[in-house]
Amino acid sequence: MNNSDELVILRARDFWTSLVLMAASVFFIWRSSFIPLFGGNRAGVSGADWYNSAAIVPLGIFGCLLVLSFVLLFIAVRSGGAKTALSAAGVGWNRAEARRFSTIGVILFFYVAGLVPRVDFVICSGLLITALIYGFHLGKPQRMLLSAAIVAVAGAYAMAAHLPRSEWAQHDDDLLALVLWISFTVWVVLQNRGTRLAWVIPTIALTAPLVLVCAMAFGFRQNVPNRGGLIFKQIEYHYFVSLKPLWSR
Repeated sequence: MNNSDELVILRARDFWTSLVLMAASVFFIWRSSFIPLFGGNRAGVSGADWYNSAAIVPLGIFGCLLVLSFVLLFIAVRSGGAKTALSAAGVGWNRAEARRFSTIGVILFFYVAGLVPRVDFVICSGLLITALIYGFHLGKPQRMLLSAAIVAVAGAYAMAAHLPRSEWAQHDDDLLALVLWISFTVWVVLQNRGTRLAWVIPTIALTAPLVLVCAMAFGFRQNVPNRGGLIFKQIEYHYFVSLKPLWSR
């Protein structure tokens, strides 16, 4: 199989992946719509200004994921991946496709259900970004499985150790996720040294969650997931104690 054939198969898999991501994004956006956004009261939760709504973060995350799924779908269609996927000679539903879908599903499940409510947002989102970029940009099965396993370990521990809401403020799951993220990042850098990925993945994984959480907390002044998280707690402290007094005098 030459490089052209491999690219066609990869684009066909991207076509199915984009549909799965699109369906997951639409589902979670729909569920997030039950949280008040423009005021009102639903299920005992009252809303005020839209930028203070707890719906902003999930809507932002899954809105971005929906946009990315459309971009992936467009690339797959333009490259002939959709035609290949839907034709009788396409890749079909085989072990490789099942592995790709299942590993993405595992990562998203443990991120949404296990990590976001309990683990510092910067840590869990950095781990997610690292896992998705490293695991799926080349379509290698070993990378997919490794990425899914690391996120699953962090998410499963968080859910098992601190399932009830009253225990979400504990930091042992933050520490485990942080150790996994740092170790995973070192592994990624060593595996990709000499390439752009060696610095692109850590840079995006660190800066994107930091910018997002700071914009939400201090720009839009709304609640963020797990406000008492290991890293965000320190950011919030130094913002109000060290930075804000500089322009509040």
